[in-house]
Amino acid sequence: MRNRQRILGAAALASAVVFLLAATFTAPAMRAQTAPPPPQAPVPPVLQNYKTVTGDRLRNPEDANWLMVRRTYNGWGYSPLGQITPGNVKLLQPVWVLATGVNNGHEAVPIVNNGVMFVATPGNQVIAIDVRTGIILWRYRKQLPDDVVLLHPTSRGVALYGDKVFFASGNAVLVALDVKTGKEVWSTKVAENQNGYYMSLAPLVANGKVMVGASGGELGIRGFVAAFDPETGKELWRVYTVPGPGEPGSETWPQGDQWKTGGGPVWVTGNYDPETNLAYWGTGNGGPWMGDQRPGDNLYVASTLAIDVATGRIKGFHQYNPNESWDWDEVSPPLLIDYNRGGRMIKGLIDVGRDGYLWFLERTDGAINFIEGEPFVRQNVFKSLDLKTGRPEVDPDHKPGTGKKVDFCPSHWGGKNWPPVAFSPKTRMLYIPANENLCATFTAKEIEYSAGRPFTGTTNTLEMVPGADHIGEVQAWDVDTGKRVWTHKYAKSPNWGPMLATGGGLVFSGGTNDRMFHAFDASSGQLLWEFPTNSGIIGQPSSFMVDGKQYIAVQSGWGIDSRGMQARLNTLFPGEYPEVPEGGAIWVFAIK
Repeated sequence: MRNRQRILGAAALASAVVFLLAATFTAPAMRAQTAPPPPQAPVPPVLQNYKTVTGDRLRNPEDANWLMVRRTYNGWGYSPLGQITPGNVKLLQPVWVLATGVNNGHEAVPIVNNGVMFVATPGNQVIAIDVRTGIILWRYRKQLPDDVVLLHPTSRGVALYGDKVFFASGNAVLVALDVKTGKEVWSTKVAENQNGYYMSLAPLVANGKVMVGASGGELGIRGFVAAFDPETGKELWRVYTVPGPGEPGSETWPQGDQWKTGGGPVWVTGNYDPETNLAYWGTGNGGPWMGDQRPGDNLYVASTLAIDVATGRIKGFHQYNPNESWDWDEVSPPLLIDYNRGGRMIKGLIDVGRDGYLWFLERTDGAINFIEGEPFVRQNVFKSLDLKTGRPEVDPDHKPGTGKKVDFCPSHWGGKNWPPVAFSPKTRMLYIPANENLCATFTAKEIEYSAGRPFTGTTNTLEMVPGADHIGEVQAWDVDTGKRVWTHKYAKSPNWGPMLATGGGLVFSGGTNDRMFHAFDASSGQLLWEFPTNSGIIGQPSSFMVDGKQYIAVQSGWGIDSRGMQARLNTLFPGEYPEVPEGGAIWVFAIK
């Protein structure tokens, strides 16, 4: 215990020192008109030697680097690095800690290229850091207007391409930054923020295009994915997730103008298949939440879309919940994993649904085919799935509707929310941050649309299954058998932790209200190591190598939905789920 206290004390001191070093001082407001401009700070050597990010490097990243949100286009969240193993992970210690200077939910992954780390935080901030020292190289902040519409003030990361860093600002503006100075190269308005559009995702760069989507499903937006030129910021194409009159899928909406406020938000970065040039994006809830107020299947809400990156055309889709009515956003994209079924290797897509089902699909050069689906948490809504299409048969007693109160499991936060899963090609297992034994009730009423205002039409409660002994889980599933291999349970915490798998046979994740960062044996699920950070961890971990040493990095900073669920649980069980300290920090660990 004393050693742990010493480590934490050193970490806190390092955080304070680095934060103070990074502080800026305001120059006098009045200057003589003839005063020369302040000298430009020299570019640090680590940035002078910055390695340009090319399309080839994004397709085949070096083992030592973490160049995009999930490291590779297939979305695996897997690092091949193997220095840190089950045998030595107990020696993992903090190397440096950096306070970000802001609170609320820190969800972005530390991106690393050749010794330079780029981290996005709440507050529309991007920080470039020398990973050897933890010293800030530059800091970018985008000032938002006072009347900004921003329900989830976070960022899930940045994208690198060429000598630029691409950042999706909260007010629905795409920004390109100079990688060496952090200065804006260009900025492009993606959508009208006052109409409810905002952004929280990391951009996806593929085939020379920068792609983004917009949040705002609770505000009656019409979702979309749009692509931009990385050099100029010019829009190249835009495809809407709710079709207009005469477009394919428009027949699944009521006649009239409901498609204009139909929802289908896109707020998690898609995955990409270079072989077919298709990007796979997930879409969210319909608007308003109650499906009986918008009769029909309502394509393409709660779906995975296969979008042609060259043209923006939708070439295939799978809809998980036709007429979606539970706020089960299926915005997380499926992972591109080839798996075995009945002696046949399937070019697969595997999606861990917010609806509580694990979906095994097949990708082609267009259509998305259903293979099988199975619940991974308690689910009382789907009676069965059609064996050919995967379309669920819904129990009407558990489908919310206007003017009635309905209960359902899992809750509207889902069996898994936005935190991404990870896949290890060594174990052939998928690692899932799950929440079990949580259900919800919806009570709905008619609602009228007003731009920029909530457009859900529901009130809701959170409930725990009577007699349940836990909520949070880490699950491991064999993708070739479709069976669960092991489960680790958190008795007194939900799980909001994105997953990282490594070539050393480990799985890393935070996500719990005890502020711990955990390491599990990837094969057995044994908890091998944990370390208390300053706050709860809902950030996405990454791993990289510098000067021959492997590092693990993650942001700590509880907030947003994890805070909301914690507060609900503490209302249900007073004193058992107290407030979790907030405050953002970047933690970097290594074997010392």
